[in-house]
Amino acid sequence: MKKKFLGNSDIKITPIGLGTWAIGGSWAWGWGEQEDEASIKTIHAALEKGINWVDTAPAYGLGNSEIITARAIRESSYDPYIFTKCGIRWNEKGETDICLEPKFIAGEFENSLRRMKLETIDLYQVHWPTDEKNLEGAWTLMADYLKQGKIRALGVSNFSVEQMELVSQIAPITTVQPPYSLIFPEVEKEILPYCSKHNIGVINYSPMASGLLSGKMSKERITAMDDTDWRKKSEHFKEPKLSKNLALADLLADIGTNHNCTAGEVAIAWTLHNPAITGAIVGMRAPSQVDGVIHAGEVELSSDELKRIADASA
Repeated sequence: MKKKFLGNSDIKITPIGLGTWAIGGSWAWGWGEQEDEASIKTIHAALEKGINWVDTAPAYGLGNSEIITARAIRESSYDPYIFTKCGIRWNEKGETDICLEPKFIAGEFENSLRRMKLETIDLYQVHWPTDEKNLEGAWTLMADYLKQGKIRALGVSNFSVEQMELVSQIAPITTVQPPYSLIFPEVEKEILPYCSKHNIGVINYSPMASGLLSGKMSKERITAMDDTDWRKKSEHFKEPKLSKNLALADLLADIGTNHNCTAGEVAIAWTLHNPAITGAIVGMRAPSQVDGVIHAGEVELSSDELKRIADASA
């Protein structure tokens, strides 16, 4: 797979990275129960197919995603880049909140190093910026870790342009991680143009809109989802939006026949078509899912296909 430099760093990534949100297992914003062995096999399958970066976070499974990611990589012959985040804490009941207090970030950083048995994290990102009173303090601490060589690059997730400008005065941003898909295109207005202008890499998450555009979602499957799966609470998985979303997925599947690929690969390719996007974070929970997304970076959509998609998603 072709690789691109990630923003202002020397890190070159494949068009697709493995997202481990669902792999973490059950928590407040989890995707339902997940077997660790299935997660490890999925990571192995993704690495074997050429993916060279994994995006994780302490909050995913309340630490479990980082542990599983590290174990899978240790048990493989590959050495992918590891991207993780900070800023979500939890208590003994599993309840979470956003905390960017430097003291908390310092402890969380050490816990991530310990869980993943690392000395250096390739990309360290603020997960959510909503604890704004501590945002500058957290970024200052992270910039210090960068100077010490404990981090190779600094990133942000779910930030506004104003928040990016604020922290950029302390230390440059290498990458931003926003949601971006046909169903959630809002970042096209301000975020993506800003990143292009300032050489900030973009690794978008949920390019298939959390499975809605994978071509494998159905009303019956949603009904049968585990009650702990956060998607059952999402308005996009309910009527009246659900029928339109599934119809869009059908169109993507139809377009996919021209490219010998899946609806999900077309959905991911649509996001990669935007020149501001460096790579797409794609969640996978089973080895079989890797084959349904791995060729997205090779799909070149025609102007006619892009128009059909635009008309259907309007």
